[in-house]
Amino acid sequence: MSTEQLQKINRKGLTVWRIHSGLSTLFLVMGTIALFFILKKNEFNINYVWIGIGLVVLHLLLFVIIFPYIRWKRWGYEVREAEIEIQRGLFIVKRTLIPMARVQHVDTTQGPLLRMYGVADLTISTAATVHIIPAIALNEADELRRRISTLARMAKDDV
Repeated sequence: MSTEQLQKINRKGLTVWRIHSGLSTLFLVMGTIALFFILKKNEFNINYVWIGIGLVVLHLLLFVIIFPYIRWKRWGYEVREAEIEIQRGLFIVKRTLIPMARVQHVDTTQGPLLRMYGVADLTISTAATVHIIPAIALNEADELRRRISTLARMAKDDV
């Protein structure tokens, strides 16, 4: 499966995903510390500390460094006149074709982290489901939203 013709999402998306995962790792660390204090009152064993540190380091490697990068590398999209193609995945690569005639509405969304990096998620809604193209540069996301909306109206007029 070639991704050469597909447009890649913004590199800032990788940074946003890593920060988001880093924040979840922070909660894991706080939970681990709380668990250590609970265990300290009972039978405290230094091996528990090493196991906790090992789990945190493993979580950091996988969910903050490796998995976001693989996810970013696999993400791709292309907007054509008759359809939108989206490719995504971590271990299993999924490719979706959305016919323009099925598009009901298109939104852009920005949380605080996305706003800080000047990117937005593009949400494409059909009757059956919602598809999200993450981390597109804000001006590009707005232009893409208008383009998809226009193409969807034209496709519905042709039907």
